[in-house]
Amino acid sequence: GHSAQAGVENAFSCSKVGDPSPGQPYKGGNFCAFLPDNREGQKTAMLLKKAFERGLTFQIKSCNGEERVTWGLIPHKTSWDGGKARNGYPDAQYLREVCAVL
Repeated sequence: GHSAQAGVENAFSCSKVGDPSPGQPYKGGNFCAFLPDNREGQKTAMLLKKAFERGLTFQIKSCNGEERVTWGLIPHKTSWDGGKARNGYPDAQYLREVCAVL
């Protein structure tokens, strides 16, 4: 398992991403993801940073009639707890799975 005391929080503030409907307004957002502070977590952080720089972390989706920035297809842990079902830890397969996607 992963402990909240030994982890890294990655915060994103997102207002500009690849826009599928140029000229149409959309809402940005604040996003937070968590990784364990160990060698595998640091390796994953570097891969996630590259994905972010390439514009792969977020996408724009229509939600209740408005366009907004959401997480893209790369899975992120958004909580230290709650398990896999709630995008949290513990999830023994997460780092392996996210690295396979990246």
